[in-house]
Amino acid sequence: MIQKSYNKKASLYLIPTPIGNMEDITLRSLNTLKEVEFILCEDTRVTSKLLNYFDIKKPLVRCDEYSQDKVKEKVLNTLRNNKNIGLVSDAGSPIISDPGYIVSKYVIEEGFNVIALPGATAFVPALSVSNINPAPFIFYGFLNAKSSKEIKELKSLKAKKETLIFYESPKRLVETLNNMLEVFGDRKIAVCREISKIHEEVVRGSISECLKELTTIKGEIVIVVEGNSDTIDYSDLDIIEHVNLYIAEGKSNMDAIKQVAKERNIPKSVVYKEYNKK
Repeated sequence: MIQKSYNKKASLYLIPTPIGNMEDITLRSLNTLKEVEFILCEDTRVTSKLLNYFDIKKPLVRCDEYSQDKVKEKVLNTLRNNKNIGLVSDAGSPIISDPGYIVSKYVIEEGFNVIALPGATAFVPALSVSNINPAPFIFYGFLNAKSSKEIKELKSLKAKKETLIFYESPKRLVETLNNMLEVFGDRKIAVCREISKIHEEVVRGSISECLKELTTIKGEIVIVVEGNSDTIDYSDLDIIEHVNLYIAEGKSNMDAIKQVAKERNIPKSVVYKEYNKK
């Protein structure tokens, strides 16, 4: 289905909010917050502080990861009555490692507009100040909180040439950096914390160097990691493991088989036969 935005129907506005400094908010975001019928928000207490700061009075409806399904009908009925709705997260751009995708999907599938306003988000300034090649990059967001699963995710990213960007919590930072050191080797990284806040800080260096500096740390954290610049040696993998590596990255079975055949300089039929013996 082809769907165009700005089709004169009511709209759900995805409104970025400050990630620290209140001046990060745009004039368009402020005006939109004033004009919508109500505001969907991750935490009503957090959004109330924002609205009070700018003297905006609007009804708030909780819309976190647990309540998105529950507000579906209220959202759709409001849009059907030709009234616009705003959606915010606690900080930054909605949907980017925050709730909002499910509601947005409902709205689009019902034929209404979803309009994302540009504005504050943590990973873009972190990439800018990282002193690591900014393009191309992959924004990954949060890794799995369980260490064994995190290591598996990191292994799937090990061969990526692109700069990698992650979000992390302070209590898991040291464990995550140790896992990165184990999987990636001692790559160049930047650990950026409290972006746009009074205690903003960027620690740059190798993973091992940063680990020595970051025994205790607080605040919101972005980790920027340089991509793999080495020629990858797959000699320690058998053909099945090699194919599964690319499948774990999201390739189809056949695309993974083609890639392995190319890298090993062997016929695709040989890889296909070996892989399908498993």
